[in-house]
Amino acid sequence: MSAPASRGAVFLDRDGTIIEDTGYLHDPALVALRPGAADGLAVLAAAGWPLVIVSNQSGIARGRYGPDAFGITMRRLEALLAPHGVRFLAAYFCPHHPDFTGPCECRKPGVKLFRDAAEAHRLDLASSWFAGDRWRDVEPALTLGGRGVLVDADPLSPDALKAARHNMKVVPDLPAAAPIIGRSLP
Repeated sequence: MSAPASRGAVFLDRDGTIIEDTGYLHDPALVALRPGAADGLAVLAAAGWPLVIVSNQSGIARGRYGPDAFGITMRRLEALLAPHGVRFLAAYFCPHHPDFTGPCECRKPGVKLFRDAAEAHRLDLASSWFAGDRWRDVEPALTLGGRGVLVDADPLSPDALKAARHNMKVVPDLPAAAPIIGRSLP
């Protein structure tokens, strides 16, 4: 029997939320932080929130790059954030796409990767936040009992309207999300 979960975490989408979404990113030289991302993440890290990346990487299923590319780009992202005191507890990715590999349980809004992280790191999903730039990034909060915050979304977009219907916050960027998340305890 595993030990009980001890704390919540902030589960973050990577592309379009923390870094610019260049489409099928696999070149570390193209990793560029979104405006304010380092500052927003630094606030969360200083508040004691464990930060976990969960990312769909359909470029792997499409044959555009291999699984190692995710790790290489993550190392570049971590290097960019290190001067700001930001470290990730873990990073998970789904290498599938239903059109190429069939259905899976790990592609967001699926919840397998979140549950894997919770088990591996003793995280309480119901006390966690789910942040991303698309509905599929925050929708797992409904299944897992946590809270969602949609970042960098047009407030009138279909994704933002869905989030608002489910009482999730819609904010322009990670610096705006940080105080909302920071009001709760890790």
